[in-house]
Amino acid sequence: MDGPPVRDHGTADPGAPTRMAPAGTIKRQRPPEALDAPVTAVDDVYLIGHFGIAQVPPDTWRLRVDGRVARPLELDLDGLRAMSSTTVTAVLECYGNPLRPREPTRRAGNVVWRGTPVSAVLDRAGAEGELLWARGHDSGVFDGRPCTEYLKDLPLAVVRERGVLAYEMNGEPLTAEHGFPVRLFVPGYFGTNNVKWLRSLTVADRRAEHLFTTELYQRPSATGALRPVRDLDVNSLVTAVRRDGRTLHVAGWAWGSSEVVGVEVGVLGDDEAWVPAELGRPAGSRYAWRRFGATVPAAGVRRVRARARDAAGARQPLTGDRNACHVVDVESGNAT
Repeated sequence: MDGPPVRDHGTADPGAPTRMAPAGTIKRQRPPEALDAPVTAVDDVYLIGHFGIAQVPPDTWRLRVDGRVARPLELDLDGLRAMSSTTVTAVLECYGNPLRPREPTRRAGNVVWRGTPVSAVLDRAGAEGELLWARGHDSGVFDGRPCTEYLKDLPLAVVRERGVLAYEMNGEPLTAEHGFPVRLFVPGYFGTNNVKWLRSLTVADRRAEHLFTTELYQRPSATGALRPVRDLDVNSLVTAVRRDGRTLHVAGWAWGSSEVVGVEVGVLGDDEAWVPAELGRPAGSRYAWRRFGATVPAAGVRRVRARARDAAGARQPLTGDRNACHVVDVESGNAT
């Protein structure tokens, strides 16, 4: 494909920087019991801002589409919203702290996303390439390292197939905290890939060398080589434990990039036993979470935990990794 060469977006465009208010890494997380609804309220969706919250005026916002394209584009918000739209209900999950990648965080929510299919924009631009570089308006310092922009590179085919240029969550415009006016959302991918405060999409044939592409958010493959964090792990969260006489009713949600096909509830007392849970239908698309529930004897039970498995054969580890089983202390209600 002839077209403009791929530009290295290691530095931000010239001009006044976007205001970060507040600036600095910001986190917010609700407890598991607040996530019991099929669709997570926006105020209950976790928040991670590596550099803080970008304040982007909607009237001056533009999305640039360039790189390996026949027709470079620049769209304003009205122009993007005038294009075809799609709605998908899917999980948004934080991978966790990239400096401690094996530490569980339990940050997830199931959200109704509405926006323009990325494919519509790529088709209009005449895009051909292997990768899509997505850049955000946010900038700042993370782990003591200055960064002029947030950047992720993603497989073009995957983003073309299911990516959304989202401007609504649960039927309302995105909040500033969640990426207003537009963020990239790719169902089945970890939140780190779903770039907030989106400013440009560049079609490329090579990976971008950047703090958030080839250094952070990596994990070793079977050969030991690092690979970028993309597909959701199989995971589950206990959101309700209710005592009813001699029984406990345990419920929660399970999800992953591959279909969840089973959940077991573990009962921990003097001994440990596993009980198969009943599975509901996904609360939305194939990338939404699924309800699970089980009734177990209450006598002698001190803790319960859930363990999901998916159609690809993956199963949650009991301990020691970011998607390790969620454990709830029955008496205190504390979770680990």
